[in-house]
Amino acid sequence: MIRKIAIAGITGVALLVLPAGAQAASSETYRQLNLFGDVFERVRADYVEQVSDEQLIEAAINGMLSALDPHSSFLNAKNYRDMQVQTRGEFGGLGIEVTMENGLVKVVSPIDDTPAFRAGIKSGDLVMRRQKPKLPSRIV
Repeated sequence: MIRKIAIAGITGVALLVLPAGAQAASSETYRQLNLFGDVFERVRADYVEQVSDEQLIEAAINGMLSALDPHSSFLNAKNYRDMQVQTRGEFGGLGIEVTMENGLVKVVSPIDDTPAFRAGIKSGDLVMRRQKPKLPSRIV
């Protein structure tokens, strides 16, 4: 109850300071945050399995980021350390960072000391499909 009063007090102060258009947006933001808090509390209390607050918050953050685009995600401290360990050392593959441009694969940059770098691949190069030569058919 005290928490709700404190939030209401903060909301009231914020609404006095903000211009009318910002007040409406701010009010909607607080309404959505209250909804999030209500759902958070309901899951904590009534979910079929025990879930820690940390798990719920990380899942909420990951959901928010993955909804923006498929390449964004949140790494907690442990997962961040694990990722650093996994990305140290040697890289396999060609060794290029690429992007799509006008339906073509465009090299953003080659990674130093990789096959692509040694082959002379440069930033801005386009990766094109190379047709395989036709092999003669064998009749047995």
